[in-house]
Order: sequence, then structure tokens, then C-alpha cells
Amino acid sequence: MGSSDAERIWFRDPRPRREGPPLSRERIVAEAVSLLDEEGIGRLTMRRLADRLGTGSTTLYWHVRTKDDVLDLALDTVFGEARLPGALSGDWRADVTALIGGWRAAMLRHPWAAALLGRPLMGPNVLERTEFLHAALVRAGLTGPELTAAAYGVANYVIGSSMMQAAWQGRDEAAVRRAADDHLKQRSDRYPVLAEHGHVSGNDWDATFAHGLAYLLDGIAARVRDSRP
Repeated sequence: MGSSDAERIWFRDPRPRREGPPLSRERIVAEAVSLLDEEGIGRLTMRRLADRLGTGSTTLYWHVRTKDDVLDLALDTVFGEARLPGALSGDWRADVTALIGGWRAAMLRHPWAAALLGRPLMGPNVLERTEFLHAALVRAGLTGPELTAAAYGVANYVIGSSMMQAAWQGRDEAAVRRAADDHLKQRSDRYPVLAEHGHVSGNDWDATFAHGLAYLLDGIAARVRDSRP
């Protein structure tokens, strides 16, 4: 999107504060998040953001150098909505579940955020939550490559499930579910398991997410237990 990964806002020294109109980075990011929520990534431009803030592009560029800066900051703000449970408890599963539940809720409030997760995630809110997740999994008994794989698995699960839910709920969900259910029933000879047990019809998003996360954490616990001498 214009700047290399090594030039991301997280890796640059902040500019000195400039005296002038009451425009702050926090205000810019809040307005950007509102614009993204209302209209999506494709409608975010520096000119439109400056117009919404009632300022000129020159003033805006003093606080954020590029559109990439704005997107990086907006994404980190979304992560900040996932409240950290606090200090690690004695129950690693409860810690992971609380963190991931808050992360999922934040992503569902801001469906555009999932499309940005291929960016380097080095903002303070992201790093604090990533640190918490890794620390909880260390409590489970994971280290090294196993720790990385487990953290990736949990993170990718919440990302993928949030993207799918947001996509379904952006349509006439009930009507699409009925159409999908009828489609499978009419082709039950080709898709017998899906036709019998359902694929999307009647899905409870929250329950399905909780069950899937439980399966993941059960698998982590079993791998740790089986690896012990």
C-alpha cells in the first residue's frame, strides 16, 4: 500500500508535537475507525479523512505520514478493545478463552479489521495481547516451535471464524441459510454428511465458536500431556 514493511509507523521515531489546531493522533485514529466502520477500507483516503476532521491534508500529514500509518493505527486500536484479563491466573485455558473472546468481539464490531491482518502487527495493543497469549500458553507447558504453532493456531481460528461470521451476517442470513440447506438436501447423494448434519443452517455462532475453541485447547492440553515423560 505504498510503504515498505520496514518503514511502518511502529519502526519510526515519533515526530515532535506541533502547536496549532486541536488535532491529535488519537482524534485522527478515532475518526478513521468510524469511517472504516461506516464505509469500509476502499473508501478511506487521506483527503476524505481530512475532510471529516475539518482540516487540511497538510495538517493531517504532520501527524500521519501515509494511509498505511492510519490503517496500522486503526487496527491496533481495534485490538485495544479486547480487554486484557489482567494478571495471568492459575488456569491457562481460562486466560486464553477470555482473551480470545474479547478479540473476537472486537473484530465482529469492526469487520474490516480482518482484511488488514496480513500487515506487520507491531503496535502496542497487539504486542500486549500477543504477549499475554504466549505467556498463557507457556503456563500450559509449551515452549519453542510448539508454543509458536499453538499461538498461531488459536489466532488463526479467531481470525477465520470472525471473517466467516461477518461475511454471513452481511447478507440476508436467514434466507441464505435456508437456500444453502435446500441446496444440500437436493444433492444429498453427493454430500450425505452435510445434508444430514447441516452445514450452515441453524448455526449458533457463539456456541460454535466456543465449541471449536474448546477442541483446540483440548488438543493443546493433550499434546502437552502426551509429551511429558
